[in-house]
Amino acid sequence: MLKVVGVRFKTAGKISYFDPCNLFLKENDNVIVETIRGIEYGRVVLGIKYFKEDEVALPLKKILRIATKEDSKINENNKKEASKALQICKQKVLNHNLKMKLIDAEFTFDKSKLIFYFTAEGRIDFRQLVKDLAAIFKIRIELRQIGVRDEAKMLGGIGPCGRILCCSSFLGDFEPVSIKMAKDQNLSLNPIKISGLCGRLMCCLKYENENYEAKKEAIADIGQYIKTPMGKGKVVSLDFLEQKIKVELVENLEVVELNFEELTKNSLLEKI
Repeated sequence: MLKVVGVRFKTAGKISYFDPCNLFLKENDNVIVETIRGIEYGRVVLGIKYFKEDEVALPLKKILRIATKEDSKINENNKKEASKALQICKQKVLNHNLKMKLIDAEFTFDKSKLIFYFTAEGRIDFRQLVKDLAAIFKIRIELRQIGVRDEAKMLGGIGPCGRILCCSSFLGDFEPVSIKMAKDQNLSLNPIKISGLCGRLMCCLKYENENYEAKKEAIADIGQYIKTPMGKGKVVSLDFLEQKIKVELVENLEVVELNFEELTKNSLLEKI
């Protein structure tokens, strides 16, 4: 078993696992860690846990130390300087007439690298831009193209529900979302109503999907034939919120509405 701690570098960023190196760490401790990008400043979001070797990516990087007040000041100063660097980069993008939208910029904690995030419709030749930026900042420059979901995560905002976007407040990873999930939940298929600020299907369609799939497995899906107290029929509609099912009877084509919770409890509903 491996002893690890989970660290995030942004509010809703991906959790990365590190070797605590005999440090006594707890949740919300700020730490300085070694990463593939260099030395970084992060926050412990998962205290010391034990995992099997096949459950984490090896080799584990190390927690160098618990962050001090001075480290926190350096981190805040890096953010301010990154904001200024972003404005400089935006001007350079205009000068080079590049069709790219800059989203964010960040320094690694040790300022060994400056990373710019951008979106674009296709590939961008930014070699000259990188040379100009390297000449200005005198450090290694990295330009990273991201998708529209990552853009929404970085910029944040208020969703159609009136709450702060899930992706920017607590979602560490994006999970696949399909139009089938909206259909299973009897939602309107109007793209405006089921799309988030990023223009993609809303992440929250995934949240209750397992419950709907379990219900459909226990009851029946639309188009399936079932046995009911009134005879054989075809499922034409499911309403999981109201706990009701509509069935078209084979005998007389009459559509009847039934309470499937009562039917399943009394073992009256049977798929054919």
